[in-house]
Amino acid sequence: MSEKRPALSLTDSDLRHVQSVLLELLREVRRVCELAGIRYAIIAGTLLGAVRHGGFIPWDDDADVGLLREDYEAFRAACGKHLDATRFYFQDHTNTPGYRWGYGKLRRKGSRYIVCGTEHLPYEQGIWIDIFPLDSIPDHWLGRAVCNLHCFLIRKLLYAESGRYRERSAVKRMLYSLMAKVPLQASLAHYESYAARRNRNQTGWVRILMFPTPNRAYGYRRCWYENLAEILFEGESFSGVQDADAYLRFKFGNYHEIPPPEQRKQHRVSQLKFPKASEDVL
Repeated sequence: MSEKRPALSLTDSDLRHVQSVLLELLREVRRVCELAGIRYAIIAGTLLGAVRHGGFIPWDDDADVGLLREDYEAFRAACGKHLDATRFYFQDHTNTPGYRWGYGKLRRKGSRYIVCGTEHLPYEQGIWIDIFPLDSIPDHWLGRAVCNLHCFLIRKLLYAESGRYRERSAVKRMLYSLMAKVPLQASLAHYESYAARRNRNQTGWVRILMFPTPNRAYGYRRCWYENLAEILFEGESFSGVQDADAYLRFKFGNYHEIPPPEQRKQHRVSQLKFPKASEDVL
């Protein structure tokens, strides 16, 4: 049974301290990628923050990095050679037993940032940034729609172990409890097989297979992740999508409009601990 803990009320100071750790993690991604000659891009809300705010979205408590599949695999290998293991660790399903996400996380040692309902997961959960692999998907819209359904089903199987605790609906908790009986290794093996099939041919469209795609196109244009440029984020230069305006309009619509408070998303966290040596640079 999951340990039930109430969500913490993060102060503005807490959030800025979290963001300072996220910036440490982004710097480490940049350093490893530069050493290994790997392409990477800040994406999603992190790119939005860079363009609209010059850094973090004020209420954001995570950061996102995207890599085309070949670069993701190279980054995973490079972590074994170049990562500063005294301060950071990389997790995905290939090196972390019980890990249930189809993408990686780079985490800060000595920290803790546990989302409500995930306290029972059997691995360390330090403050993290998401490291997303982008896989080929069909160029035709109908093929992408079918792919989206397939990805949705695999994702729910992987999420089930968390969903049976996190969902507020009793019916959903029951359904996820049933789905959680599917062996994790079987779901991961199917995911790996599906990803390999998708990448047999390079297409003009890509997506993060195991993360929702909030648009009716069910994917993103590959060129956005191939044509990169240096972008200022918190006063530092990081690699990002060169045509940031087109990407952000495609993903967010009128991205310059600040959402009202009720639409500002943040993780509900039950445990928080900062690393002792964290740099408070923000």
